Amino acid sequence: MNNGDSILMAIDVTQLTVLAATSEAYQLLYHDDDLVVVNKPNRLLSVPGRHPDNHDCLVSRVQQSFATAMIVHRLDYDTSGLVILPLNKSALSHISKQFQARTVHKHYTAVVSGIITDNEGEIDLPIAKDEANPRCYKICQATGKASITHYQVLSRDTQRQQTRVLLKPVTGRSHQLRLHMQALGHVILGDEFYAPAALIAAAPRLLLHSNHIEFVHPVSQQPLSFDSEADF
Repeated sequence: MNNGDSILMAIDVTQLTVLAATSEAYQLLYHDDDLVVVNKPNRLLSVPGRHPDNHDCLVSRVQQSFATAMIVHRLDYDTSGLVILPLNKSALSHISKQFQARTVHKHYTAVVSGIITDNEGEIDLPIAKDEANPRCYKICQATGKASITHYQVLSRDTQRQQTRVLLKPVTGRSHQLRLHMQALGHVILGDEFYAPAALIAAAPRLLLHSNHIEFVHPVSQQPLSFDSEADF
């Protein structure tokens, strides 16, 4: 038995979730010697999952054309939109520091349940792991990490009782936008983690899309900005 076999035996794959990868291809929006920017389809992991059947993911697909592509930030499996992939260690380090300094600006489009009355606002609620459900997170004043989201209403559909909203996260916690919308009383439609069954079924997918990203090129130091419209 080799070390790889030992590691595989230590992981109980029956406790892991298989997430079927979409057949929809990613869209290449930009590339040079240092980075690529792509539009990730929903229902595709950003990196390989722990289950052996979850190897198909965004980075493995991008590496078929750009062998040195690496992940510096992620989108959830069921979130679509813009992702930066550095192509060398220097670019990875530079862009990673931009994320740490919160100088990378990201906007998301979402459709949520109910009518948000305020045209804009800020949600400042700390987020922690949910010990009762390892796949989820929770709002927790005692143990949560600081998490801030700005929101702006784009349109209201009073007939369907839905609001289209632009979300601007200041921090980048896991499930931050989902939890902050839930805490506001307006869950994102199609959210299999935090929405009630009727609002999961109200949409064919999670209605959350990363539609805008701004950062500084790691070599030229020129600002770069990319946009991608949501298809919902």
